[in-house]
Amino acid sequence: MDAEDWESCLDNEIYLQDRNEDDGEENYYSFGFLSKLQFRKDISKARWINDLAMAEVVEKKGKMWVTMGMVRSGKTYCFIEETLFLIEIGALHLSDENGICLSLKEVYEKLSDESGCYWELFEVYRHLKSLGYIVGRHGIAWSVKGLKIKTGTCSLQGGEERNELLEMEPKGTSSIIDLFDNMQINEVSPAFDVYLPNSRFRKSSPGDPSFSLYLSRGNPPSKVEIEALERKQGAIPLKFCHVENGRVSFFSFDRVELAVLP
Repeated sequence: MDAEDWESCLDNEIYLQDRNEDDGEENYYSFGFLSKLQFRKDISKARWINDLAMAEVVEKKGKMWVTMGMVRSGKTYCFIEETLFLIEIGALHLSDENGICLSLKEVYEKLSDESGCYWELFEVYRHLKSLGYIVGRHGIAWSVKGLKIKTGTCSLQGGEERNELLEMEPKGTSSIIDLFDNMQINEVSPAFDVYLPNSRFRKSSPGDPSFSLYLSRGNPPSKVEIEALERKQGAIPLKFCHVENGRVSFFSFDRVELAVLP
């Protein structure tokens, strides 16, 4: 990567500072701009792979990689939400496949259904990460240790190579593709598996998440829909989130038995 490309990376910092000067205090905090101004000595590097709609990490620095990125064949890959979050906090420089550094604006434009994450989902991811949670794509294994590769085709977008990376399943369980295809109900779709902060977290053995998070884009799910999702979730708690005007709200449902009054 030549000097001009690194200047492009540095332009991202100027872009952030310009946005901070223009935004009010409320937006400054709600969009996480405070974290973007952090100075970091250890900056990782990655390159964006269009066919995967993911970033391949080429140089890892810092401890955040213990809880970020999925490992396949000894390489670490980041989904767009992870990539963008790391760029925003100044922990990652991203280049394209030709080694040219991508601007922050160009990375924002990669949020789409094709990459598996649109703006609302990213806001949820950023909010949870800023609170210290460990967050991963729902149903996607962090590491393939102890997993077997399922051959064949699948319906996830992003090309054959991306499908090969994602279509892996624990022995004796339904495929990840089946999880994605079957668990979407109306305007409620699976988003992330969320873990409490844990210094002993390991990608090879993460354990069950503290809860699975579903994004609600319309009306709240009905009782029948919630019960269907709970059956598929098993023992893992289920929570919902909703994003409106940049504000992320979380909610869950409990059964309440009312006493019969005389």
